[in-house]
Amino acid sequence: MKFATLRSAGRDGELLIVSRDLTRAVSAHDIAPNLLDALERWNDVEPHLARRYAALNAGHADNAFAFDPHACAAPLPRSPQWCDASAFLNHGRLMERAFDTAPIPDFDTLPVMYQGASDDFLGASDDALLPDEAHGIDFEGEFGVITDAVPMGVEASEALERVRLIVQLNDWSLRALGPREMKSGFGFLQAKPSTSFAPVALTPDELGADWHDGRVDLRLWVEWNGAWFGNPSGREMNFDFGTLIAHAARTRRLHAGTIIGSGTVSNADRTVGSACIAERRVIEILGQGAPCTPFMKFGDRVRMVALTGQDEAPFGEIDQRVCRAAPP
Repeated sequence: MKFATLRSAGRDGELLIVSRDLTRAVSAHDIAPNLLDALERWNDVEPHLARRYAALNAGHADNAFAFDPHACAAPLPRSPQWCDASAFLNHGRLMERAFDTAPIPDFDTLPVMYQGASDDFLGASDDALLPDEAHGIDFEGEFGVITDAVPMGVEASEALERVRLIVQLNDWSLRALGPREMKSGFGFLQAKPSTSFAPVALTPDELGADWHDGRVDLRLWVEWNGAWFGNPSGREMNFDFGTLIAHAARTRRLHAGTIIGSGTVSNADRTVGSACIAERRVIEILGQGAPCTPFMKFGDRVRMVALTGQDEAPFGEIDQRVCRAAPP
């Protein structure tokens, strides 16, 4: 099934069911008012949602309408918890050089993860309002999963069964603020503004063979101001999502609607480019002695779309402009 959230007067929006080809949608508010409510009652509402999804794809759903992703918020405009990992070790090792930090102990065997802000996610076409270009504005293309309730101490194999939805996201970063926060030992806060999401969240079965071993085996096509920046694949994720969920739940339970991110999609093959500017800059330092790619300026645009082997875009796309935030 595929879901989106229509903007409405409420903070959590209105739940939409979206057709497989992303052309049509139908409200599901009579089944569950919003996606968070559906996740919290998944076993009860899933059969009803599935029947309406089947009717929509068959052209028989009452009150169906053309799907407009620009009218949508993030699939979950807010969630109980947002935890982002660094599951692509190629990216993590490059970032150690970028931040000039000592190698993280057990980095190859134990996931690293930070807890981000989950109260104010951005939609796929929302402007990213940020205070200062000098903060080093960067995009980060990622995949993520949304979980059912997860018990504390869950094993990785069982944790993977708790995945309810898969998402595509842009985890904005302010690189000039990151090094101090990394070295403080307390992790990111100011360096991580609101995260953006592609308009559609989907159940794992929608990806077919492109969802396997707890990984999203899709190319993440990234453009900056209309120019190709990279198209790395999610298949090289070193820690699968089951391992990441189990890591987050080692000492706490996770509520339904928790989002777990993969970290920046990154491949060892440098010809496929990158999914963030900081990674390209480190590669430039290694190859040329100094970075030559600047960070983003106000007015810049970034576009991200995950593509199948048939060039289909199951999540829709993220297409955002960076703008100066108005003073308070």
